[in-house]
Amino acid sequence: MRSDDLDFHYPDHLVAQEPCHPRDAARLFSIPMIPGPGEHRHVRDLPNLLEAGDLLVLNTTKVFPARLFGHKASGGAVEVLLVHPQDEDPTAWVCMLRGKVRLGTQIHLPDNCVAVVEALYEDGHRLLRFPAQRDIMQWCEEYGHIPLPPYIRREDRPQDRERYQSVFAHTHGSVAAPTASLHFTPELLQELRDQGVASAEVELRVGPGTFKPVQHEHVEEHPIHREWCHCPQVTIDAINACRARGKRVIAVGTTVVRTLHSAWSAGPQPAAFQGWTQCFLYPPQVVACCDLLLTNFHLPRSTLLALVSCFIEAEELLAHYRAAIDANYRLFSYGDAMLVPNRRLAFSGAPPA
Repeated sequence: MRSDDLDFHYPDHLVAQEPCHPRDAARLFSIPMIPGPGEHRHVRDLPNLLEAGDLLVLNTTKVFPARLFGHKASGGAVEVLLVHPQDEDPTAWVCMLRGKVRLGTQIHLPDNCVAVVEALYEDGHRLLRFPAQRDIMQWCEEYGHIPLPPYIRREDRPQDRERYQSVFAHTHGSVAAPTASLHFTPELLQELRDQGVASAEVELRVGPGTFKPVQHEHVEEHPIHREWCHCPQVTIDAINACRARGKRVIAVGTTVVRTLHSAWSAGPQPAAFQGWTQCFLYPPQVVACCDLLLTNFHLPRSTLLALVSCFIEAEELLAHYRAAIDANYRLFSYGDAMLVPNRRLAFSGAPPA
């Protein structure tokens, strides 16, 4: 696959700067199983599109206020984005920094916290050492900012702490939201449960690499980012039970697909998976772990768009993108959604699990 196959143009005014209220009022572009025009719906219409016995798989990760502002002893400003602890050491964090730093630079942060640059990595990340007595996650809750995506051209506000989270998020660790999850309300989830739609959970801690565009001519040459994920055995069992009753597995977001595919790829049979994944999905790979994908609209030349192209042909997918753009759908993290059938799996003859 060429990166040009994932390119499209969009007007800047369609990039959503604010979330939709209420959450499930977001528009939903539903793609049919047989090639044809998409249907214009709303996320609140999901009970009309799903059936009793279907299974929703949700990513329960929670975004933490990972963006911090500080300065060097010289007075130069430094912006810090915490990414993840290094080797489970709570005082050593892999970070992205904005501002010139050298090895050994001290960065003065809120509440008299001083972090030291301990390593400079080739990918541009830095390793910061924090004081041992600091509870970093609690400190971030008090002094950090929600790291909104770079295409949201405003500073974060207090309400983003609630709105840039799903209503079912409960495990801190992400620096970006699994955005398809943002469209669910407690009422919509209850309506789906009452209808007989089951749910299961995974966790993938979304990292900043999710926003990195494919810069190579061929997609497979892109150095994919890694993210920590967990697919428990109870979720594997729920998927197997759903398939046994002849119903559909709906992945809520590309992060769920990456997590499930990591579990599907770990051995001859799907099994519980916990650890770092560098799952990279692009055509002609077939995704065997789910039948439908609920997802937002993604950036051009992105690995996320390559993943969605494993469900339907990229050429058709971009035609649907153009139709949605012509209909003024809102784009990206705070934008609208698509429901995409796993047509490659349905017509590949491959077993779903």
